[in-house]
Amino acid sequence: MTELSEWQKQILSAKRVDLSHDVHAGIPRFPAFNPMTERTVNTIEEHRFFAKEYTLATPYGTHIDAPGHFAAGKRLVDAIGADELILPLFVLHLEDSVAQNPDHGVTVEDIEAFEAEHGEIPAGSFVAFSSNWHKRWDDPDAWDDPDAFVNHDDNGVQHTPGWTLDALKFLVEERNVSAIGHETLDTDPGVVAAETGFLYGELYVLEQNIYQVEVMTNLDQVPATGAVIVVGPPKIQGAPSITSRVFALFNN
Repeated sequence: MTELSEWQKQILSAKRVDLSHDVHAGIPRFPAFNPMTERTVNTIEEHRFFAKEYTLATPYGTHIDAPGHFAAGKRLVDAIGADELILPLFVLHLEDSVAQNPDHGVTVEDIEAFEAEHGEIPAGSFVAFSSNWHKRWDDPDAWDDPDAFVNHDDNGVQHTPGWTLDALKFLVEERNVSAIGHETLDTDPGVVAAETGFLYGELYVLEQNIYQVEVMTNLDQVPATGAVIVVGPPKIQGAPSITSRVFALFNN
């Protein structure tokens, strides 16, 4: 029997954390989109195989946003190479800051504090913002409000965490990161998006021809450094975004 190589053993022994939510019709979504629909096309009883058809918006559930999602003329999901979908992962654990202030925006100071403890974020990395917001997704035992994920106030303003534009510029222009990710539906904090009338942080990131992953989960289970992220979007031609399976690997 062929022996596994040391490299194979190392990869296969890594701890794996799924960073993707289950996808179904009842999940939180951007208000412009309809819930996912599904229908059974074939059954085992009648056709000897089981098949379904799904209809959903491309940025639905945990998903990758290609640059062309916001920036005209930029590349789409099928043009993101496999070399960009497996990256070193650095996680900014700001759960306590968000617990104190749901409107928290990741700042340059947050990133500098991270680097003071862990070292400078290298070029070509994926940087994720862990906020514990994923716990508001679909846990009725933890949250009494079914709309806790979008967290609207009486005026319809979302009180959700995100990235400040300065922090995004720092990561892109000073650290040359390849991608970012977060747990919320939007890149920008909800109050900032309401004040400016647009998602200018998201626009900035995608205009730089890098991608982002939104609506991540379980980042609180991933160490700040030492992990690798694997992003697995289907290679649908011309897709601006697409629901994706995303996971992290790291040593136990």
